[in-house]
Amino acid sequence: MNKSIYPFYFSIGALVLYLIFFIIPGFAGIYYSFTDWNGYSDEIVFVGLDNFRTIFSGNEKYLSYLNNTVTFTITTTILKTAIGLFLALILNQGVRGKNFHRVVVFMPVIVPTLIVGLIFKSVLHPEVGLVNETLRSIGLGALAKNWLTDIHFAFKSIIAVDTWKGIGYIMVILLAGLQAIPDMYYEAAEMDGANFWNKFRHIMLPLLMPALTVTTVLNFIYGFKVFDIVYALTNGGPGYVTEVLYTGVFKEFSQGRYGIGTALSTVMFLVMIVIGFWAVKFMSKEDGVYK
Repeated sequence: MNKSIYPFYFSIGALVLYLIFFIIPGFAGIYYSFTDWNGYSDEIVFVGLDNFRTIFSGNEKYLSYLNNTVTFTITTTILKTAIGLFLALILNQGVRGKNFHRVVVFMPVIVPTLIVGLIFKSVLHPEVGLVNETLRSIGLGALAKNWLTDIHFAFKSIIAVDTWKGIGYIMVILLAGLQAIPDMYYEAAEMDGANFWNKFRHIMLPLLMPALTVTTVLNFIYGFKVFDIVYALTNGGPGYVTEVLYTGVFKEFSQGRYGIGTALSTVMFLVMIVIGFWAVKFMSKEDGVYK
């Protein structure tokens, strides 16, 4: 037996399962996005781009799906990266009890997102929630809000909760990147009289670009796929204020509008490909040397 192809046999089972459960359903979904497939008729008619015209026709509901998803993705990516980098820089120094602090920051990551959503739905309850009760107890009752039902605060609350949950994951990746930087670079910089800002700008940041590329792409992919945290906290309400693409897909399928649902999934898939390609292309060169 040719040993060069021997390992291929070990992957056949996984490839077959991937083909059956991912590739074929994926292409089937793209096909159905061009049909009027729905739960009210057994007949499936090819309608071309009609579903996509409906999505981009200016309908408030579908525009909310798209706008909220993009806003959520960009905002959470910036916040998680900035705060995660800040925490990684602190915990990379000789902070007392730094291992304990790393565990504390990372702990929310291991809690299922749906559980986090349910917990914060209670914490942010307008009447008996911990946040409002604390504000009232210290004489700041005027700051108490309907965090999850007020159109001005609902989406911001979701972003805040998701950022809190995801910071630890980004911190760990960036911390690993910082710890991989050889000490000799810092020693040489100190000999030249460089301060912390100079070392961060000319040593840490350039050498962290591979890690930042990874975290940016992961954040973008997660942002466009977000569902459970929104579903648990607000279920897309009030109105369409917190609707995102996946909650839109869920509701379209719940209403038997399968063609529109698969069209939304296709839009999300294409956007993720474009943004993922752009992120990697922008943050790296062809030879693998990061900007």
